Amino acid sequence: MAQTKKMNLSFFVEIQKDLTASGELIRARQDEKQALMNEFDKECKRFFFGKISERALASSVKKTNLELKRLDKSIRDTMSRARNISMREMVLVSAQAPISYKATLSGIVGGKKKKAVKRKVVRKKKVVKKAKKRVVKKSVKRKVSKRKAARKKKK
Repeated sequence: MAQTKKMNLSFFVEIQKDLTASGELIRARQDEKQALMNEFDKECKRFFFGKISERALASSVKKTNLELKRLDKSIRDTMSRARNISMREMVLVSAQAPISYKATLSGIVGGKKKKAVKRKVVRKKKVVKKAKKRVVKKSVKRKVSKRKAARKKKK
């Protein structure tokens, strides 16, 4: 009796949960980053209206930049993890390519995987290059101009 391929559904669901969790974590980090930027915007307005000093704003700038870098790194790491998870998922799904069967009067026929076709190796022919004739140029002494001769004499 012929059997069809069946996906390991529990493994697929587990991968889906990991991918969903990664997506939610990215979204949470993005929300956190937006809240941080809104908070810094409020600090800038407070400085503009003279409620806080420039030193306090500079301290806030340093703290905000560190936090923004941390959040960006976290988002990039989570994106990389999600990319790896989705690649695992694609491998699992790609392995489910259907095997063709046919129903005949004698029963079900098929289920064989096609063999890979061996391709002949094409060898490149060596091209023989003809030697080029070398042209030898004869050097001809030029006459030294009066200015150059005068310069040489001065030295």
